[in-house]
Amino acid sequence: MSQVKVLINYVEKSRASYLNTVQKLSKDNIKFKKNEYSWNIIEITEHLYWAEFLGIAVMAKVLNEILEGKKELKYDSKNKDLSIEKIVDLTWKEKEKVPDIAAPRIRGSFKFWITSFISLENILFEFGNKLTDDMLRVIAHAHPISGELDFHQRLEFLRYHIDRHHLQAKRNIKNFLGAD
Repeated sequence: MSQVKVLINYVEKSRASYLNTVQKLSKDNIKFKKNEYSWNIIEITEHLYWAEFLGIAVMAKVLNEILEGKKELKYDSKNKDLSIEKIVDLTWKEKEKVPDIAAPRIRGSFKFWITSFISLENILFEFGNKLTDDMLRVIAHAHPISGELDFHQRLEFLRYHIDRHHLQAKRNIKNFLGAD
C-alpha cells in the first residue's frame, strides 16, 4: 500500500472513531458546554469540518499548481523531517486560539455537521488519488500556527487534529455526565 493511502487511512480511522463517540449522543449532551469559553460537540464537529475542508482544498490547490508547472517544488522548511506531534509541541502554546477561518460560526444542526464531516472522506480520497508518495515531502503550505508543512505532515495533521478534538469531545461527555 502506498504511503499516501496509509496516511489517508489513519485520517479515516480517526474520523470513524470520533463519529462513533459522538453520533448517538443525546441532544442535551451535544449542546453541553462546561463554560462559556468551551465548545460543545456541535461546535467541535463544525470546526473539524472547516479545518479539514480548508486543509484539503489548499493542499489540492498547491498540488495542482505543482503538477501544472506553476509552482516550484520546495523541500526545506524549519519543520523538515519532524512528526506532526513534534511540530505541535515546538510551535503551539497550551491554549491556542483557532484561526477565524476554521472557527465554528454557523452552529445549527448537529446532523448537518456530521454529514458534512463525513463527506470529506470522498474529497480526501480524491485528493489522495492525485498525490504520489514521491510528492509527500514537498512543502504543501503553511499552517497558521506551525508554519510550513509538507504534504506528509499536512496529512498527519488531519489525523492529529481529529484525535485532539476527539479527546475534547470525550471530556465534554464526561463533564456532562458528571453534571447530572
